[in-house]
Amino acid sequence: MKLKKSLSAEQRRALLATPAGWLACGFGSGLTPVAQGTSGSMAALIPWLWLRQLSLPIYVAVLIVGYVVGVWACNVAGRAIGVADHRSVVWDEFIGQWIALLPLLIPAFLPASGFAWWMVGTGFALFRLFDVWKPWPISWLDRHMKDGTGVMVDDVVAGIFAAIVLALGLLALH
Repeated sequence: MKLKKSLSAEQRRALLATPAGWLACGFGSGLTPVAQGTSGSMAALIPWLWLRQLSLPIYVAVLIVGYVVGVWACNVAGRAIGVADHRSVVWDEFIGQWIALLPLLIPAFLPASGFAWWMVGTGFALFRLFDVWKPWPISWLDRHMKDGTGVMVDDVVAGIFAAIVLALGLLALH
């Protein structure tokens, strides 16, 4: 569970002093005073508008690289602020949100009418639901995995759950 406490001025300076910290805090989106995870997930939609133009293999490669770099960045950020999984660290929301929206890049999942923006809203809401609710095994991963891997992996699984539900919902529209 992420801490409820806000960053001190010193922690904020330490976080923003490195490129890893900027990435980990979602380019500043995790520094909002409330709902940092939601802010990070919303901010993730901006680069997703570009990412959705990529071919599926390249999109998946971006996810993999984003995950690996995220583990490193979240480790660096956690050490800099002295809290492994502070709520201001939201790069995990970026990767989880992009995974949740993966079905929107696969034509077989889209209804005959094609892509619609409500699908993005649905993917966003599903990811936030699974990220906050943390059903098993997400809750277990959140409690037992530490450091950058622990920060990232529960959101990856929440994104996978959201993607599955989104894909099934879209298929039901066929």
